[in-house]
Amino acid sequence: MTIGTGARGRVEAVMRRMETSLLDGTWPAGSRLPAERLLAEQYGVSRNTVREAIQRLAARGLLQSRRGAGVFATDKLRAGIASPWGQLVADHPALRDDILEFRRVLEGATAHFAALRANAADIKRIRASMRELERARARDDKESEASADAQLHDAIALASHNTMFLHLHTSVLGMLREHITSNGTDLRAENREASDQLLVQHRTLCDAICNGRPEEARTAMHAHIDFVRNRVRNEPD
Repeated sequence: MTIGTGARGRVEAVMRRMETSLLDGTWPAGSRLPAERLLAEQYGVSRNTVREAIQRLAARGLLQSRRGAGVFATDKLRAGIASPWGQLVADHPALRDDILEFRRVLEGATAHFAALRANAADIKRIRASMRELERARARDDKESEASADAQLHDAIALASHNTMFLHLHTSVLGMLREHITSNGTDLRAENREASDQLLVQHRTLCDAICNGRPEEARTAMHAHIDFVRNRVRNEPD
């Protein structure tokens, strides 16, 4: 079927809006998109227009249609950057300090903007992650603690509502998650005091973000990353 200029323009406009949802975290990797009917109502276009936009994004590898299940966001946006790094970090421990230095800059700014922009849903998500971290600490479940730690950092990135911060965080998410989890587990394995200090740091950070104190949030994130950096530097290779 030949698409006229007007129809083509509508398809491209819908594609831009869908791309924005992929970039800003509305549709994270692995999430199922709303039904075509709902998207058509949301965008004010026909279902055929939505279907064509989905097909084009699927051809670029950004969406995937699964028969009988729906349309899902892929991890293509993050995989291209993140994929080589996990092995590099594992093979070259000296990279850990560079990663922590990068995290200090990126996540400090992310926490600042999260405190400025977090909405009610963001705050609910951050607090839920914090509660999960506290429950894991109470059980002394170090693996679950490290996982909840990484999820909390994800929630903060989403709350920044800055597409580039979120894109950077998402692009290297596999590496950062592995790094956060690995360092968190290693530090928590040292002694209970390290686990308790990490929990206090995260409480301080979450309190600053959820109560809209951006400078305190940035400072709390910097203090947290600095604590991890100092502990990691003192570890034997």
